[in-house]
Amino acid sequence: MASWYNKTNEEVLNELETSLETGITNEEVVSRVEKYGKNELEEKAKRSFLSRILDQFKDPMIIILLAASVVSIFVNEVTDALIIIAIVVINAVLSLQQEGKAEQAIASLKRMSSPNARVVRNGGIEEIPSTDLVPGDIVLLETGDIIPGDMRLLESTNLKIDEASLTGESVPVEKHAEVVYDGKMEIGDRKNMAYSSTIISYGRGIGVIVDTGHNTEIGKIATSLQTLEDEETPLQKKLAGLSKSLGIIVLAVCALVFGIGLLYKHELLSMFMTSVSLAVAAIPEGLPAIVTIVLSLGMGRMAEKNAIVKKLLAVETLGTTTVICSDKTGTLTQNEMTVVKAYVSGREVDVTGTGYEPTGEFIIDGNPVDASEINGIELLMDIATLTNDAKLEKSQEGTYNMFGDPTEGALLTFSGKNGIVKSELELKFPRAAEIPFDSARKMMTTFHNDYGGQDVVSFTKGAPDIVIDRCSYIMIDGEVGEFTPELKAKVLEENKALARGALRVLAYAFRSYHSLPDDLDFENIEKEMIFVGLTGMIDPARPEVKQAIQECKDAGIIPIMITGDYLDTAFAIGKDLGMADDESQAIMGRELNDMSEEEIREIVKTKRIFARVSPENKMQIVTALKQNGHITAMTGDGVNDAPAIKKADIGIAMGITGTDVAKDTAEVILTDDNFATIVHAVEEGRVIYANIKKFVSFLLSCNIGEVLIVLVAIIMNIPVPFSPIQLLWLNLVTDSFPALALGMEKGEEDIMDNPPRDVDEKILDKKTLSTIIIQSIAITIGTLAAYLYGLKHFGDNIAGAQTMAFATLILAELLRSYSVRSDKYTLAHIGVFSNTMLVKATLLSFTLMILVMYVPFLQELFGLISLEPISWAVVAVCSLAPLLMGEISKVIKAKKA
Repeated sequence: MASWYNKTNEEVLNELETSLETGITNEEVVSRVEKYGKNELEEKAKRSFLSRILDQFKDPMIIILLAASVVSIFVNEVTDALIIIAIVVINAVLSLQQEGKAEQAIASLKRMSSPNARVVRNGGIEEIPSTDLVPGDIVLLETGDIIPGDMRLLESTNLKIDEASLTGESVPVEKHAEVVYDGKMEIGDRKNMAYSSTIISYGRGIGVIVDTGHNTEIGKIATSLQTLEDEETPLQKKLAGLSKSLGIIVLAVCALVFGIGLLYKHELLSMFMTSVSLAVAAIPEGLPAIVTIVLSLGMGRMAEKNAIVKKLLAVETLGTTTVICSDKTGTLTQNEMTVVKAYVSGREVDVTGTGYEPTGEFIIDGNPVDASEINGIELLMDIATLTNDAKLEKSQEGTYNMFGDPTEGALLTFSGKNGIVKSELELKFPRAAEIPFDSARKMMTTFHNDYGGQDVVSFTKGAPDIVIDRCSYIMIDGEVGEFTPELKAKVLEENKALARGALRVLAYAFRSYHSLPDDLDFENIEKEMIFVGLTGMIDPARPEVKQAIQECKDAGIIPIMITGDYLDTAFAIGKDLGMADDESQAIMGRELNDMSEEEIREIVKTKRIFARVSPENKMQIVTALKQNGHITAMTGDGVNDAPAIKKADIGIAMGITGTDVAKDTAEVILTDDNFATIVHAVEEGRVIYANIKKFVSFLLSCNIGEVLIVLVAIIMNIPVPFSPIQLLWLNLVTDSFPALALGMEKGEEDIMDNPPRDVDEKILDKKTLSTIIIQSIAITIGTLAAYLYGLKHFGDNIAGAQTMAFATLILAELLRSYSVRSDKYTLAHIGVFSNTMLVKATLLSFTLMILVMYVPFLQELFGLISLEPISWAVVAVCSLAPLLMGEISKVIKAKKA
């Protein structure tokens, strides 16, 4: 079936059973509302607060903890059970508080809709809510209107529509109702169509509604957002895997201990309680809460660096990123058209300064020059200013705001660099008459009195090839001469050179009269003109982005541009930024339409710039990258970016220029719209993951050490060194504070000089596992040595030996926390006191241990006694074993490397 843009006006009106003169009747409106529905987007049902709470308890680690608490209640260890439940609840509350993520993307799309529309109904013009529009409605369009539904244009007069939020096109698109296309066209190339939620920036027109609600292009985006399911982050998968492994190990060890105990003919209940104690020892109860808190602190640090992270686990995902797919307009570029080249008197002039701030300078052959030294430049800027309907206004904050066409706004900024202010110039030379811009002739002409000693002068700006063709003379160094074919060829070659650099080029000319002509027909006016010069403009790259992209490359991250803009423009920006070196690395989005998934997977391996892409193309690219094993980040600011932002592993939206849809869909929002901020966020993500590995290693070596101590004691047929409540204290209080401080460790200096880690890398890789095993053995040897000494020293007083084991294990773990800060640098290199939070945490844990050992009611609760100096000396010596072993192993590894 042919698309609307393939049909003539008559065919469209016939198919929709409507008329340009009378529109549709109220009766037809009723039947069409029943058939097509209201012109609005329905929100997907939001997750209830209860379902969000239940999600917090699906983690295998949490399930194991809850199971342990149930068992504790059955064996009358109510205190243990309450402590475990408290930890689980605290973790859930922290997660809910930090995330608080509501699915508002569809609501934002609804807010973007036009509130009212002027339509032809029942033979007259009516103003109705846009939600009441139906296919077949004839809509009248004027400058400033928001398009209320997808429509086929029937009439257009100098019509330009800003489609940046939908297509990524940085400049308003000229529309032509009379055009009819033969084949398939990409959304950004359909000159006879207007799309819902885009904005008319110039001109007027009439269109017929062809699609409403979810059938519009923006509605299709809304539907795709609804159907995309949230995927688990890499950290979620790894922690889930770790939890399952720990669960299996816990059950296996408990069964082993229970069996050994029965072989030694221990009491059944006693061995069951010991097995429960061992389960408590094996599970790092504080791990879920510590991961949550560390990620939350990471969110805070990222917010300070202008990156707001909405979803807790997305903090770590940033660190795994291997590809960043970025929109061009407003992300890599400033979304502010800027004149960067001028051509007058046969010379090319570079123009510095970007954006709408009228500051900068002129450069010829690498040397700054004053405007007064460039013959013709002031006349060119006067023409650019007076043939201009845009406004540039300075706000109270001192920034400049542009109102009108971005191209004309760029020309006002260009003139402002030489102190030319439009309002002042218009007072001196008011517009006496004009021939408005017309998309057919591609020129605009204004008339002014008493300019340059002339009675009347006409200024013309427009498409270079057309303006040049209609000029008979040229101004060079202030002198007017014949515009010979040779000179025309030279100017046309300059125009081509500027265009090859992806610049939008305009030409300027003028003509003098004794009086204002009576006949303002353009055929008589826009001829035999005097050519003045050219300007070339572009939406320039953000100045800080080039360095950020190089940092991405140094970190092994591939930057890819995905844009709705033209290929030449996209490649020029991409080459300037260092994203691509050769045109073979750039491709048009429409080329993907006929490719298979396998072919697209191959394409994304080599292409770095994708131009003129549709929202579907963006999804194809992101999907292919993920299928190739990449952890993909997608940045953007428009509605057109939203589906790909959601599909990506990490979605990043611009906070200033970004639409509500993009921001609500993304996991990360950049408050400064700075691509460079992504690099800082990636670095923070890497630091957080490295720290998670450190405290997981720390916690597990402590827990495995506890298990080994209990297991060896049972095999040796000696009393178990710890009670369940002592093990809970060790896991939740003693270990948690240092682990939390390890989560705040500063990143190692070379963290961004390494490629992203393997996607499939486990938290417990071979290196981490070997460290955990060595440290666990060291902790076991040191603690058992102190315990065996205590059994001999205190005789029948088992509490004395348990106290020595308790104190030794705590001190060993606190000292070991300093060594675990780096797996390759010794304490002498990183500094003992460089992590002040760790110093405070270990002092706090040590103080709490002293309180438990010496405050009478706590001493009784935990079954401990006060130790004399000789016992403390033994404890101190035995607790040094893990720290010394860790530091010695680093030195050995360094020598081998």
